[in-house]
Amino acid sequence: MTKNAGFQVTLDLDGRQCMVIGGDEEAVEKVHRLLDAGAKVTVVSPTLHVDLRKLTASGKIIHRGRTFRSGDAQGVVLIINALKDDLDLVKSLFELAKTERCLVWSMDLPEYSTIIMPALVKRGNLRIAISTSGTAPALAKVLRQNLELLFDDEFDQFLDWLGALREELKSTEVSDRRRRERLAEAVNGFQLTGEMEYPNSWKLSSEEQVEPVGKEGG
Repeated sequence: MTKNAGFQVTLDLDGRQCMVIGGDEEAVEKVHRLLDAGAKVTVVSPTLHVDLRKLTASGKIIHRGRTFRSGDAQGVVLIINALKDDLDLVKSLFELAKTERCLVWSMDLPEYSTIIMPALVKRGNLRIAISTSGTAPALAKVLRQNLELLFDDEFDQFLDWLGALREELKSTEVSDRRRRERLAEAVNGFQLTGEMEYPNSWKLSSEEQVEPVGKEGG
C-alpha cells in the first residue's frame, strides 16, 4: 500500500530554538543532528545520557531536569519527542503544535507527528535523507548503514575540491553558462555503483507467492 510520502525539504534551523524530550541514546542522536544544523537546543528530561551531560556542561545545550510542560513550547520551532511509551504526552504535543504553530515529531508515531524524520547519511557536507514513508523504518536504517560505507575519506576530499572550485569560478568566470559547464565537467565520470542482496525471509516469501503452473491438459 502506497503511503503519503510527504514533501521533502530541508529546514533552516540555524539559530532557532528547538527542543528534545527525553535523555537516552535516541535523544543523543537527535540532539547532535540539531546541533549540526546550527539549532539552539533545549533537552527536557529528568535523567540524561552521559553524552548529553557533557554537552550541557560545555554550554552547547540547555537542560531542564524535569518532565515536559506545555509552556516549554513557547518560541520553539521544532519539538522532537524521543520518548516511546507516553501516549498521553504524544497526543498533547500534537495538539500543542497546532496552537504554538511549531513542528513536532514523536518517535514511531507518524500519525501524531507533523514531520517525518528520515534516516540520514552524513559525510562532510553531504547529506542524504532516506525515508520509506513510514513503511519500513528498519530498512531505512539498514540503507543508511550501507550507504555510509560507500562514502569514504576520498569522497569527502572530492566534495571539498568541488566546493572550492565552485567558489573559484564565481570570481574568475563571468559567464553563468560556462561556470555550469565547468562544474558539470568536474563531476563527469563520477559514478556510484552497487548491488542489492535481499534477505532469505523475502526470497522465501516471493517463492510462496508464485503459483505452480499446472500441467497441460491437467
